[in-house]
Amino acid sequence: MNGKDSQRANGAAIPAGWPISPVRAWWREAVAACGMFEWVMLGYLALLNLLIVAFRHNLPRAEFFLAGHWALAGAIVLLVWSAARWPHPALRLVRCWYPLAMFLFCFEELHYLVHLIHAGWFDHWLIRFDYALLGVHPTVWLQQFASPALNELMQFGYVTYYFYTVILCGALYVSREWRAFWRVMTSSAAAYTIGYVISIVFPIESPYHTLATLHTAPLDGGIFTLLMEWIERYGRVHGAAFPSAHVSGATVALLGAWRYRRAMFAAFLPLYLLMLVSTVYGRYHYVADVLAGLVVAWIGWRLVAGSEEVRKGGNEIRK
Repeated sequence: MNGKDSQRANGAAIPAGWPISPVRAWWREAVAACGMFEWVMLGYLALLNLLIVAFRHNLPRAEFFLAGHWALAGAIVLLVWSAARWPHPALRLVRCWYPLAMFLFCFEELHYLVHLIHAGWFDHWLIRFDYALLGVHPTVWLQQFASPALNELMQFGYVTYYFYTVILCGALYVSREWRAFWRVMTSSAAAYTIGYVISIVFPIESPYHTLATLHTAPLDGGIFTLLMEWIERYGRVHGAAFPSAHVSGATVALLGAWRYRRAMFAAFLPLYLLMLVSTVYGRYHYVADVLAGLVVAWIGWRLVAGSEEVRKGGNEIRK
């Protein structure tokens, strides 16, 4: 090859000296297999690596995270390529539902990345915002209503967040409405990743930590309270409270239900409203976190709404 030199496949350069035909064929298949969801997640991982390179002095074992992100990106591409090439039901199942594992992984990883850029916390800004907006510290004011029954109801509302996306996308999956399925999944990915980046740039602890001395009423309850205590003990991320991922994820699911399943929307709505209140009542979030979660969810939903990738599908499992 000469200096015109590199061949191109689907707009991506293949360097001179590579075996052209096999690489070009595989690359075309891999790119065709990736939908908008993959590009959102791959873009997020690439952005994380850029930030880690720029601020690696703030992150112990930065090379571990860099390598891990590249390995994860490779695994995503390999999975979607395999599912497109060999349309086996098991591969289709994994291909469709691996996004849930990605959401969880990316959130839990924030435990290590929340101070990648800034060493401190910015909660004082949100505490001032809440007080200026409402004239009280909301989590402190709400504790006057605390009782075991109300505490349990609020924790139940908080737990329901984990099921909105699963139930809605499960219904769309069973009915093989692939475009709708991937719009909800991709909108969730867009909203979550926007929120995760904000969490890294603007680290927030949550009122559970900052206002702990003012929280004098215990939030005792029953089974849902115990369940949330268990989840928080083993899955709590110290930081990453702004914007609320609970709110953004649930809001995208609610918008999806309104668009594709009106009866499901009617069932979700009262639980969703209870969940919004519970995020503050349970001392997980400031009101500012909730408002930001609503905004991020709307942005994620609208960004994906007009995507050609979602409209046309893109690989076998969306046909």
